[in-house]
Amino acid sequence: MLSSYWPLADLRLQTPDLELRWPSPDDLGALADLAAPGVHDPEVQPFMVPWTDTSPEERARGTLQYHWSRWGAWKPSDWVLTLAVLRDGVVVGTQDIGGRDFAVLREVHTGSWLGQRYQGQGIGTQMRAAVLHLAFDGLGAQWAISAAFENNPASLRVSRKLGYRDDGVDWYQVRGRPELSRRLRLDRADWEAAQTVPVQIHGLPPCLPLFGLPADGGR
Repeated sequence: MLSSYWPLADLRLQTPDLELRWPSPDDLGALADLAAPGVHDPEVQPFMVPWTDTSPEERARGTLQYHWSRWGAWKPSDWVLTLAVLRDGVVVGTQDIGGRDFAVLREVHTGSWLGQRYQGQGIGTQMRAAVLHLAFDGLGAQWAISAAFENNPASLRVSRKLGYRDDGVDWYQVRGRPELSRRLRLDRADWEAAQTVPVQIHGLPPCLPLFGLPADGGR
């Protein structure tokens, strides 16, 4: 069984409307299909890594390669968990959560995207809430960080709805122009105060050593 060697394959997060899970080959195919036609207005580039500025075939292939690269690069001291997001059994997008030296720093970062036809329906809030619950309640995080360009108001709204506070700005060169990115930070107290989405975690205990944590769950 795959989970005997890779327990993350059995990790599941559930909200009232969504399931987040380690993507199966069919899930990856569905994500590639979602990515191919584009996941945002082509007039703007909301991602700091402009992976969408390419052809539909390359976007689809790059989606597969990104997931495979994250799997192969996993280390307990430097990990990114990339989960497929499903609503009513249909893949609608993907949600990342990562940490570097997490066992010491207790800080995570997140990233995500949704297929265009699933945007604006509250899915982004629930999927971020799911991985924040994994971070704070499941793994014992103390902070979560995020960032978004000003041309990505949907991401900024999700962050602020979930309790993040402004944490400074950065400038990036995007398509030959300067773009302002807003950093946001969420601490444990603000996460606890802003929780509104119930989340269930399944299959976490065997995964803890892969996050650099003791197998017995001690923190």
